[in-house]
Amino acid sequence: MFRTLIDIEGLVRMGSSVSLFDCRAALGDAGAGRRAYDEGHIPGALHADLDRDLAASPGVGGRHPLPERSAMAERFAAWGVNAGDQLVFYDDAGGAFAARGWWLARWCGHEAAAILDGGLAAWPGELTTRVDLPGRGDFALRPPLTRTVTVEEISRGGCRFSLIDARARRRYDGLEEPIDPVAGHIPGAHCRPFQENLDARGRFRVASELRERFVGLHENAVCYCGSGVTAAHNVLAILLAGFDEPALYPGSWSEWIADPERPIAP
Repeated sequence: MFRTLIDIEGLVRMGSSVSLFDCRAALGDAGAGRRAYDEGHIPGALHADLDRDLAASPGVGGRHPLPERSAMAERFAAWGVNAGDQLVFYDDAGGAFAARGWWLARWCGHEAAAILDGGLAAWPGELTTRVDLPGRGDFALRPPLTRTVTVEEISRGGCRFSLIDARARRRYDGLEEPIDPVAGHIPGAHCRPFQENLDARGRFRVASELRERFVGLHENAVCYCGSGVTAAHNVLAILLAGFDEPALYPGSWSEWIADPERPIAP
């Protein structure tokens, strides 16, 4: 069973016994992931759309609020996922979007979920445009394997959490904000851009290097980002570092700034 990462050799060995999901996406272009999938994907992969499948409709809960657990379980079942299946998620962005699929599977209680390390670029074979629609699976909700923190909990007691912001440094510093209407970060948060979890090949760094990134921040850690998507990348990195799994703040910055009474920094 693969619970965090799977390399390309492991994926090839498992062959058709894997439930494979293409999570490619582009913020600001809702159709980009589907177009990329239709142009060519790893054989056997199904398309997992960030906006339609892996998130609820945007609103006061942020740009990519979590779907209801029951709705997410129904989606996995409709994709043909069974209780004992190994799930593998990939993208072409270093795991930025695949991490959301991985985290949601864990949130639904499915332990056998992993990200393809290196993503689409690691695939050695031909891509296909063929889509094989599976029959319905028996996927059902089980107790969550991961945790969430609400905006109210952070507002009431943020100082007891180690808030970890996965966005780029310039967004954290409030120097630029290409997506949300307000720049800055949640007061007290620490900047750990998710891209720095990867090495020069676009694969996750070894555990010792990841430990250096998060040492001192792993206790009572809560990961957030712009809308709760790339924050899951830091959740995975902290697990790979050998620390306890941190909580996710799903609404993240896009929910935090919906109320002008909430403080921002810098």
